[in-house]
Amino acid sequence: MGDKKIQPRIMPGFMELLPPDQILFNKMKDTIREVYESFGFLPLDTPVLELSDVLLAKAGGETEKQIYRFTKGDTDMALRFDLTVPLARYVAQHAGELTFPFKRYQISKVYRGERPQKGRFREFYQCDIDMIGNDELPLIHDAEIPAVIYSIFKKLDFGKFTIRLNNRKVLNGFFDSLGLGGSIADILRTIDKIDKIGAEKVLAELSDFGIDSEKGEKILSFITAEGTADEKISYLKSLGIENDTFSEGVSELEQVSAYMRLFGIEDSYFTIDLTIARGLDYYTGTVYETVLDDYKGLGSVCSGGRYDNLTGYYTKQKMPGIGISIGLTRLFSQLRAAGIIQPESASVVKVLVAPLGVDLKFPLEVADKLRSAGISAEVYYQDKAMKHKMKYANKMGIPYVAIIGEDELKNGEVTVKNMLTGEQSTAAADDIVSMIQ
Repeated sequence: MGDKKIQPRIMPGFMELLPPDQILFNKMKDTIREVYESFGFLPLDTPVLELSDVLLAKAGGETEKQIYRFTKGDTDMALRFDLTVPLARYVAQHAGELTFPFKRYQISKVYRGERPQKGRFREFYQCDIDMIGNDELPLIHDAEIPAVIYSIFKKLDFGKFTIRLNNRKVLNGFFDSLGLGGSIADILRTIDKIDKIGAEKVLAELSDFGIDSEKGEKILSFITAEGTADEKISYLKSLGIENDTFSEGVSELEQVSAYMRLFGIEDSYFTIDLTIARGLDYYTGTVYETVLDDYKGLGSVCSGGRYDNLTGYYTKQKMPGIGISIGLTRLFSQLRAAGIIQPESASVVKVLVAPLGVDLKFPLEVADKLRSAGISAEVYYQDKAMKHKMKYANKMGIPYVAIIGEDELKNGEVTVKNMLTGEQSTAAADDIVSMIQ
């Protein structure tokens, strides 16, 4: 019985990668982090576990069913299911110590007890940024968020992408003007199916909610309006809707579009999409979704928007904010499965130092010299033939091998072989850094 082995395995809904994929994943994560920091967002790392009454202050419905919750001793705790609720707790707790607007990013794992399926995980990385204001948050921040998205996806280079934006006030005002303010959720769920079921069936479903054909046609023409951002703004103004919420939303969309151009975002990379609703009970102004033009089947790869009161469950202080989230685990798994991204290397090493029958002192000095210059280096310690060392470098995708045999040791030199071109040259050890760079 003592000899019985346990089968090594992980639970469904968790992602674990081999080194080549993990290197690729880390590269994406580092790119996102670097862009976040370049816009002045500050790092934050909240606990994975929170007190249940704090974490679940706002939760309900499906979210509550998916939460991992348990007790240890007398403590009732839960695993965080997103990074927004911990942010709200953090800002309310530390408001007196923070400088506003508070700009933070967090790249961390979150946990949801979902039924595992393609693109759905129980443990996954979220890459969030949020800007929190104290009482107010100027509208230009609504354009800075797309500027961050634009920079990230330009650097990640998955091809052309489109930032789709809308404003919840435009939707709320439009439906209010039709006397349908109480049916917004049902209407939006229905019109979201237009690509799948077609306009006629959408109209039929709308009539089931008591919406007559005239109003149904108005809704359809509203959500299917085409044209550039400016043309859609003109279209919205031309509707002649006398509703303050609607007018405010149109004005905000117009200003945000103008600000986005100031940030250098090309018009071909953003559009106004009047079908985007997002978080009906949460977002209150500008909302975003980002799609990869050549891979629209992946859905939104980055989404978010403006909200009025992040910390309402913890403090009376009004703290409006705006933020976005990239579900990195889901995005990575989908891009990999579709063959859009491929690992480039099985190693993070740039130079393999390969001693050939010599004392290790000099090879270790060479490796140290490389590392001091910011070049990753590994020493091959096993006493094996040169072909084994070359085979190892090839298999790991290491681009350079620094060979040190007796002749090199005697002359204080190193022979560097470029594994991609097959070329090799010998030079003084002091010159190895310039040979590699």
